[in-house]
Amino acid sequence: MEEQVALVVGGILGGLLLLTGVSYYLWKRLCATFTYEELSETTAASSTQGDALCPLDARTQASRPPGVPFVVPPSLQSQDWVPRSSREWAQVPQDPYPAPELLPHTTGSNLGDACVAGTINPELYKIPEDQSEADFPEGCLGRLWFSVEYQQEAERLLVGLIKAQRLHAPSENCSPLVKLHLLPDERRFLQSKTKCRTTSPQFNEHFVFQVSSKSVNQRVLRFSVYHVDRQRKHQLLGQVLFPLKKETLVGNCRRVLWRDLEAESLEAPSEFGDLQFCLSYNDRLNRLTVVVLRAKGLRLRENTSFVSVFVKVSLMNHNKFVKCKKTSAVLGSTNPVYSETFSFKAVPAELDTASLSLTVLQSAEGDRSHELGRVVVGPYMYTRGRELEHWNEMLSKPKELVKRWHALCRTTEP
Repeated sequence: MEEQVALVVGGILGGLLLLTGVSYYLWKRLCATFTYEELSETTAASSTQGDALCPLDARTQASRPPGVPFVVPPSLQSQDWVPRSSREWAQVPQDPYPAPELLPHTTGSNLGDACVAGTINPELYKIPEDQSEADFPEGCLGRLWFSVEYQQEAERLLVGLIKAQRLHAPSENCSPLVKLHLLPDERRFLQSKTKCRTTSPQFNEHFVFQVSSKSVNQRVLRFSVYHVDRQRKHQLLGQVLFPLKKETLVGNCRRVLWRDLEAESLEAPSEFGDLQFCLSYNDRLNRLTVVVLRAKGLRLRENTSFVSVFVKVSLMNHNKFVKCKKTSAVLGSTNPVYSETFSFKAVPAELDTASLSLTVLQSAEGDRSHELGRVVVGPYMYTRGRELEHWNEMLSKPKELVKRWHALCRTTEP
């Protein structure tokens, strides 16, 4: 019995000794794996001196196995390296104070002096000035800011009246208000509050017009700015006509716009109405530009269920047709607004024999159209009076838009 106990105890002690030996061997192997080689004094000195300049750490080079070749990365090949030993390379010490021309700099002349890397250049964070509140042309009657948004599903036109600046008032005590019309409806309008004793009023008011999606692109917003005197009489200071084009109302988003006030024409309309347009010629691009603005006092034909008015612009040469373009049609209004631009190719040699014919037409049901009036502008060969003056002024002021009113005349009987 005692011999059996001795064998069991001996077996247990032998197993413990074997387990201890194996554990000690494994611990030595693990320690050898994670042991870092000590750096030599020269390596430590080199690392201390060039740590800020050399992107390669010397300590990682010492722990690199000797069988792995060292290759300088492409981004560092332009720097100077010298061999330190058979397998090691070190960077040549550089000047810690590089030349000013090597520092980061900007090429813009309006950004001030160059800034050292890591600092903030305040010139880059300046907000550009709003040119709409700085550039006022000579003789400006004032400027109006407003916003438009069209809600397609509800068929509502939202108009925001924001502010006005530099109103040309008859006295210092200016009390402005604004009336809003949705042309061609002249009878109904919306009106802002009166602002007392200011030529730069802040309105911040909102208005709603109910208008169908089929006709909204043929309507025109008119802002009429008045001065209210002590007798409560309204004196017109100027107006803004803004055609509601598809480009402006697309996307169901609010757009902030500004326009300069225009003086209302005090001249009575001619017999068949008047047409206002701009002419411009660019001699470098050989481009003749026509901007059809609006018409007034048109004599529309009656007894038609559907009436729309458009303008046909034709370029002629020796009284021969060259090219024709048309504006969009505006629903039956005697004072339609277009503000559409057309361009024609014309070399300078052709301007002595070329002319422009602008015809105002009224269309009814079907493809029928009726001429309401026409005006021709061109050189002395074709025109006289205001039409000739307009043409000559366009030639004397290249690349400028020359705007004028012209009386319509009829060439055919209605």
